[in-house]
Amino acid sequence: MTVPRPSGRRAAALLGAAVLTTLTAACGAAPDGPAVGASGAEAAKATSVSAFGGMKELVAAAEKEGALHVIALPPDWANYGEIIKAFQAKYPKIKIQSENPDAASADEIAAVKSRKGQDRAPDVLDLGIAFARSGAEEGLFAPYKVEAWDKIPAAQKDADARWYNDYGGYVSIGCDAKRIPNCPQTFADLLKPEYKGKVALNGNPTKSGSAFGGVYAAALANKGSFGDIQPGIDFFGKLKKSGNFIPVESTPATVEKGETPISIDWDYLNAGYADQFASKGVDWKVAVPTDGVYAQFYSQAVNKDAPHPAAARLWMEFLYSTEGQNLWLKGYARPVLLPAMTADGTADKSFVAKLPKVEGTPAFPASTELDKAKATLAEKWDKAVS
Repeated sequence: MTVPRPSGRRAAALLGAAVLTTLTAACGAAPDGPAVGASGAEAAKATSVSAFGGMKELVAAAEKEGALHVIALPPDWANYGEIIKAFQAKYPKIKIQSENPDAASADEIAAVKSRKGQDRAPDVLDLGIAFARSGAEEGLFAPYKVEAWDKIPAAQKDADARWYNDYGGYVSIGCDAKRIPNCPQTFADLLKPEYKGKVALNGNPTKSGSAFGGVYAAALANKGSFGDIQPGIDFFGKLKKSGNFIPVESTPATVEKGETPISIDWDYLNAGYADQFASKGVDWKVAVPTDGVYAQFYSQAVNKDAPHPAAARLWMEFLYSTEGQNLWLKGYARPVLLPAMTADGTADKSFVAKLPKVEGTPAFPASTELDKAKATLAEKWDKAVS
């Protein structure tokens, strides 16, 4: 998520040298010839596990490829660190090579385009919904239906299976209660003089899905709508003019150091901070603002020109398995299959009980509304907060 996904996703600094930070180690040639299943289908063209010949065949083909290239996946974002470790433990012959964990959704799309045909290209993508939809329209993604496809709500997936939502949450306000005597509960509260120099976003909303959600929620809190994000832009312009909004993009490091004592971010990230920094003396409180309730999911997609197409599809199957979906829950994120898993009893009840409380049923903008909001932000945001 350029100031990256701390423009939406997260700072690479927390990852440190232990992570495979670039694909330089993965620039060798891909396996000779395309991966082919028992049915004779190529992995790059397989639209489902059954079309490829079954899960056993997909695993074998992915292990033969031996690698999976991912991008923009910080380990502290919605439990990605544990998810990656779990996949590696299950499929030790497939080495995950993680590039630029602090990248934005826009950076992911740029990597797909600039590295087309190269072994350095990302195999799979985790994108803010606006970027998933625009990338699909540009023909960048391969259609693929995971085994759990029918359980994904229709409103949460592309009819052609070029992308589908995976995990999400609500825009929330995180607050360091040891530094802020009265933590804000609403967007209206954020305008109070006592919060001067205290309020931050997780990134630039023209590049970051989380910051984009923050502006959308602010619009809803100020008589805007899914079709009109301008009131949200105006709100942050007002917040900047008052001195409350600061240009520092919130990350785990800025939260821990107290540089961003109030952070507008997804509830699963703010809830994670409460656990992560409790032992370090940070009393991080989380509130879903009642005047601007906005929920959104991140989407998964397979690069149409993935250098490791079998591994890409196997990764998707893992994310949408019961194991994968419960790992999102463990990270306070709400998996897209939660309704189905609640019904069949496979959702981990202990994780569900710890989710931040929210009232009401979330609504989601239509693709045309998202496109309009994205265009408005691109045109108006910088001027509003400059």
